[in-house]
Amino acid sequence: MRRVLALANQKGGVGKTTTAVNLSVFLARSGHRTLLVDIDPQANATSSLGIDKLALPETVYDALAGERPVTDCLLRDVRPGLDLLPASSTLAGAEVELVSAPRREFRLRDALEPIGSEYEVILIDCPPSLGLLTVNALTAAREVIIPIQCEYLALEGLVQLVNTLDLIKRRLNPPLDVFGVLMTMFDARTRLAAQVVQEVRRFFPRRMFRTIIPRTVRLAEAPSYGKAIFEYDPSSRAAQAYAELGRELLERLALSTSAGTVAAGSD
Repeated sequence: MRRVLALANQKGGVGKTTTAVNLSVFLARSGHRTLLVDIDPQANATSSLGIDKLALPETVYDALAGERPVTDCLLRDVRPGLDLLPASSTLAGAEVELVSAPRREFRLRDALEPIGSEYEVILIDCPPSLGLLTVNALTAAREVIIPIQCEYLALEGLVQLVNTLDLIKRRLNPPLDVFGVLMTMFDARTRLAAQVVQEVRRFFPRRMFRTIIPRTVRLAEAPSYGKAIFEYDPSSRAAQAYAELGRELLERLALSTSAGTVAAGSD
């Protein structure tokens, strides 16, 4: 049975897209057929994989609007084993256009239904907001990964996000649950970062990933080259951390790690 996970946090700059891209590449490299859905109008997940978002004839917008079948919008094998449902800036108008659309909260779920059986894992990169696009992602998903920055005020807005998840669970998507909380941008030189991790662990004692993603320049550089961290600098601390996170994800999903595990330090 496929697993559909949304990466969500209404705060920007928390490593959400970086995590979506690198986990997608890791899963595909580990032998698991994966789909990455970019539902953020900034289309950063799309460009992070080296795709020119300005040159795309069809995107997730066309699938949401019902103008094209999702199969026409997919980019197949952007990496071996990884398909992408890309985004572009045209998605910005969808928030307004979908307001009066039938089944407006279920447009993404309906669009993905015909192709869902092709994949073992579907990851959805949400915009940094709690608007209709994010609601569509959370209605299409079964589980949510929440990236949280290891900085002051990291928990600000988290209560609002959890309340939104509860609301969607009650009214639109009863199976929805928090799959895991991921601490990102950890700076071991600061006492504050460790304190934030402790505070979040107290808030989500059983949901936190063991892996903590460090703050590194290499992670910030990789998207500008259209590469995942495993491709850009496979021996870096960041690549090692995302490989560790990927293995932890596979463990939680009860998926095999033997089909071609990513080895940090090789490409």
